[in-house]
Amino acid sequence: MKLITETIEDIEVLTEATANGGKGYKIRGVFMQADIKNRNGRVYPVDTLAKEVKRYTEAFINKKRAFGELGHPDGPTVNLERVSHMITSLRPEGKNFIGEAKVMDTPYGKIVKNLIDEGAQLGVSSRGMGSISNGRVGKDFYLATAADIVADPSAPDAFVEGIMEGKEWVWDNGVLKSIEVERYKEEIERTRRSELAEVKSNIFKDFIRKL
Repeated sequence: MKLITETIEDIEVLTEATANGGKGYKIRGVFMQADIKNRNGRVYPVDTLAKEVKRYTEAFINKKRAFGELGHPDGPTVNLERVSHMITSLRPEGKNFIGEAKVMDTPYGKIVKNLIDEGAQLGVSSRGMGSISNGRVGKDFYLATAADIVADPSAPDAFVEGIMEGKEWVWDNGVLKSIEVERYKEEIERTRRSELAEVKSNIFKDFIRKL
């Protein structure tokens, strides 16, 4: 069995007022697709996916333990220290599976909220294990999480703009240390325009790695 991840970039972000006067964040959209060749060249038979989504819903979503992480974890296990959101529903609609997730008030969840506030476009990436034969995912497919939150290329830009404007970015249980902010700023300011996109991406990756 191999670790299999699939990314879908087109998701909707919903915000709503909370009882304590704050703001709640949700994401909604197509989390998984069946019977269509995705951009990784793989096809998930609808029967296989429907059966596994049913198991995942009963074992995890209904028991409020369907968590996802920020970024692309390198294994099938969900690391609770890196959780950013909880998947609250996953239902079939034709051959798509429409999901909804609540962004949590964890250190990584706060990063997701900051990215949304800065205008970053986010996507979701399902993560599972299974065999693959001739581009088709086998009946042994096991869904580890219906959705990790992943960033498209606009996220590093949004992150860097927040840093340059003095916004607070959560780091573990505190905020990004001022010495790190100054180091990032200096690196950006001395970078030539032609290399700026790569530097922004590297800074964002460095930040995520240090969490």
